[in-house]
Amino acid sequence: MRVLVVGGDGYCGWATALYLSNRGYEVAIVDNLIRRYWDIELGVDTLTPIAPIRERLQRWQEITGKVIPFYQGDIQDYSFVSRVFKEFSPEAVVHFGEQRSAPYSMIDREHAVMTQVNNIVGTLNILYAIKEITPDCHLVKLGTMGEYGTPNIDIEEGYITIEHNGRKDTLPYPKQPGSFYHLSKVHDSHNIHFACRIWGLRATDLNQGVVYGVLTEETGMDEILINRLDYDGVFGTALNRFCIQAAIGHPLTVYGRGGQTRGFLDIRDTVRCVELAVANPADPGQFRVFNQFTEQFNVLQLAEMVVKAAQTLGIKAEINHLPNPRVELEEHYYNAKNTKLIDLGLQPHYLSEALLDSLLNFAIKYQHRVDKKQILPKVTWR
Repeated sequence: MRVLVVGGDGYCGWATALYLSNRGYEVAIVDNLIRRYWDIELGVDTLTPIAPIRERLQRWQEITGKVIPFYQGDIQDYSFVSRVFKEFSPEAVVHFGEQRSAPYSMIDREHAVMTQVNNIVGTLNILYAIKEITPDCHLVKLGTMGEYGTPNIDIEEGYITIEHNGRKDTLPYPKQPGSFYHLSKVHDSHNIHFACRIWGLRATDLNQGVVYGVLTEETGMDEILINRLDYDGVFGTALNRFCIQAAIGHPLTVYGRGGQTRGFLDIRDTVRCVELAVANPADPGQFRVFNQFTEQFNVLQLAEMVVKAAQTLGIKAEINHLPNPRVELEEHYYNAKNTKLIDLGLQPHYLSEALLDSLLNFAIKYQHRVDKKQILPKVTWR
């Protein structure tokens, strides 16, 4: 199967492209490399050293004998998108090609506008390319669990059955996004759902939780293939930040009380979930939603797990609570369903198994690359 990975130079996209290539899929990557520019703009860098994209792809070919074509361009440019679709003729498109940071989208008006224009217009262009050039192509789109927010009821997988005034219907689950970034993902979901209804396209929306880990089978083959580990206050996750802080002897910075609860999954499960979606496509006209996570933790639980894991390495870590720069509930009900990918065959990895090998050990190995000025939050929602 020919699979086009949009955003294939990024954290999830790179791991996915190599994983699918290693399993016999004919893979091509689309990317405008803007993620590397954002590091320069913010004056930050991933903890792990990331080689230029062409050097990465050349090393992959040397190791495996497999060629991954690279199309450099912006998916906001429809002439570029249509050229790629005509040349590669994908049977599936895995779409990671978006600005994915909530704090980045909340820096100021310009960053909010850029996030929404980039994400929404790029997705619309891909939908039109599928409709006009490869109408049977299956779109696998990376959504986010953050679309749902933190409702005081169970979170279903995309849809909810409602009874109102004696009538019943199954409708898209209500969305309460927490940033301009998350709002852009909600708009994407609505646009894709609409395109499936009116054009008969097939799509799967993967509402992904917070991803952690550096290692997959493929990214561990050579240091040139290594994946990102972002820890800064804009693109870094809380879990990544805690591991880096433990490695350098900095207190773990929990925002507020730390009761904010989210879904989490290992990067190895991310790539497997994508493959399961690609190998089991939606039907024409169907807009499927899979909640893509394997465990649920709150922020304080994550910090406590890192403290405990660090102790096994002889590292004494402590926890500090900072004023929360975000506007969010710090204690809330959270129970999300995640059965559809399990039913398709996902066998989860768990954080307790990956915390040392795929996070803390990397944090210790590359601690000399830590920029301590980037650890504390710099963006506020207010």
